[in-house]
Amino acid sequence: QVQLVESGGGLVQPGGSLRLACAVSGLTLDYYAIGWFRQAPGKEREGVICISSSDGVTYFSDSVKGRFSISKDDAKNTVYLQMNSLKPEDTAVYSCATDCWGATEHWGQGTQVTVSS
Repeated sequence: QVQLVESGGGLVQPGGSLRLACAVSGLTLDYYAIGWFRQAPGKEREGVICISSSDGVTYFSDSVKGRFSISKDDAKNTVYLQMNSLKPEDTAVYSCATDCWGATEHWGQGTQVTVSS
Protein backbone atom coordinates (compact mmCIF):
# COMPACT_ATOMS: atom_id res chain seq x y z
CA GLN A 1 0.00 0.00 0.00
CA VAL A 2 1.42 3.35 -1.06
CA GLN A 3 1.25 6.14 1.48
CA LEU A 4 2.55 9.70 1.46
CA VAL A 5 2.57 11.71 4.66
CA GLU A 6 3.42 15.41 4.72
CA SER A 7 4.67 17.22 7.78
CA GLY A 8 6.32 20.49 8.73
CA GLY A 9 3.61 22.98 7.98
CA GLY A 10 2.60 25.75 10.31
CA LEU A 11 2.35 29.47 10.88
CA VAL A 12 5.35 31.58 9.93
CA GLN A 13 5.97 35.30 9.58
CA PRO A 14 6.73 36.84 6.20
CA GLY A 15 10.38 36.35 5.37
CA GLY A 16 10.57 33.20 7.44
CA SER A 17 11.36 29.64 6.46
CA LEU A 18 9.78 26.23 6.71
CA ARG A 19 10.86 22.78 5.64
CA LEU A 20 8.15 20.38 4.62
CA ALA A 21 8.69 16.64 4.49
CA CYS A 22 6.93 14.02 2.39
CA ALA A 23 7.53 10.56 3.84
CA VAL A 24 6.77 7.85 1.31
CA SER A 25 6.06 4.18 1.98
CA GLY A 26 5.10 1.37 -0.33
CA LEU A 27 7.38 2.41 -3.16
CA THR A 28 10.96 3.47 -3.56
CA LEU A 29 12.04 6.92 -4.67
CA ASP A 30 14.67 5.25 -6.86
CA TYR A 31 11.93 4.78 -9.43
CA TYR A 32 9.40 7.53 -8.79
CA ALA A 33 9.31 11.29 -9.02
CA ILE A 34 7.73 13.30 -6.24
CA GLY A 35 5.97 16.56 -6.90
CA TRP A 36 4.87 19.25 -4.48
CA PHE A 37 1.60 21.03 -5.13
CA ARG A 38 -0.29 23.73 -3.30
CA GLN A 39 -3.83 24.98 -3.17
CA ALA A 40 -4.71 28.36 -1.75
CA PRO A 41 -8.23 29.19 -0.59
CA GLY A 42 -10.50 29.82 -3.55
CA LYS A 43 -7.84 28.86 -6.08
CA GLU A 44 -7.04 25.82 -8.13
CA ARG A 45 -4.26 23.48 -7.13
CA GLU A 46 -0.95 24.35 -8.77
CA GLY A 47 2.29 22.49 -9.20
CA VAL A 48 5.22 23.99 -7.33
CA ILE A 49 8.31 21.87 -7.82
CA CYS A 50 9.24 18.28 -8.58
CA ILE A 51 12.22 15.99 -8.17
CA SER A 52 12.71 13.02 -10.48
CA SER A 53 14.00 9.60 -9.59
CA SER A 54 17.38 10.71 -10.92
CA ASP A 55 17.31 13.92 -8.85
CA GLY A 56 16.40 16.24 -11.68
CA VAL A 57 14.48 19.30 -10.45
CA THR A 58 11.65 21.01 -12.28
CA TYR A 59 10.00 24.23 -11.14
CA PHE A 60 6.36 24.69 -12.06
CA SER A 61 5.91 28.05 -10.38
CA ASP A 62 8.09 31.02 -11.33
CA SER A 63 7.09 32.73 -8.09
CA VAL A 64 9.08 30.26 -5.98
CA LYS A 65 12.29 30.17 -8.00
CA GLY A 66 15.19 31.32 -5.86
CA ARG A 67 13.19 30.79 -2.67
CA PHE A 68 12.09 27.13 -2.68
CA SER A 69 14.22 24.06 -3.18
CA ILE A 70 13.60 20.34 -3.17
CA SER A 71 15.75 17.44 -2.04
CA LYS A 72 15.36 13.83 -1.10
CA ASP A 73 16.85 11.32 1.29
CA ASP A 74 16.70 7.93 -0.40
CA ALA A 75 17.62 6.13 2.82
CA LYS A 76 14.57 7.65 4.54
CA ASN A 77 12.42 7.55 1.38
CA THR A 78 11.54 11.15 2.11
CA VAL A 79 11.39 14.28 -0.02
CA TYR A 80 11.87 17.73 1.46
CA LEU A 81 10.60 21.11 0.35
CA GLN A 82 12.71 23.93 1.75
CA MET A 83 10.83 27.21 1.65
CA ASN A 84 12.69 30.44 2.35
CA SER A 85 11.69 34.10 2.21
CA LEU A 86 8.07 33.12 2.57
CA LYS A 87 5.39 35.54 1.47
CA PRO A 88 1.72 35.78 2.42
CA GLU A 89 0.84 34.58 -1.08
CA ASP A 90 2.59 31.29 -0.30
CA THR A 91 -0.21 30.49 2.14
CA ALA A 92 -1.81 27.25 1.01
CA VAL A 93 -2.24 23.57 1.71
CA TYR A 94 0.85 21.84 0.40
CA SER A 95 0.60 18.26 -0.82
CA CYS A 96 2.99 15.78 -2.36
CA ALA A 97 2.23 13.20 -5.03
CA THR A 98 4.04 10.47 -6.94
CA ASP A 99 4.02 12.36 -10.23
CA CYS A 100 5.37 15.72 -11.32
CA TRP A 101 2.09 16.66 -13.00
CA GLY A 102 -0.25 15.13 -10.46
CA ALA A 103 -1.30 12.30 -12.78
CA THR A 104 -1.43 9.75 -9.99
CA GLU A 105 -3.81 8.39 -7.42
CA HIS A 106 -1.14 8.57 -4.74
CA TRP A 107 -1.33 11.80 -2.77
CA GLY A 108 -0.63 12.85 0.75
CA GLN A 109 -3.25 14.42 2.96
CA GLY A 110 -1.62 17.85 2.79
CA THR A 111 -0.13 20.22 5.35
CA GLN A 112 -1.21 23.80 5.96
CA VAL A 113 1.29 26.60 5.52
CA THR A 114 0.20 30.02 6.70
CA VAL A 115 2.40 33.07 6.19
CA SER A 116 1.17 35.95 8.25
CA SER A 117 2.36 38.57 10.68
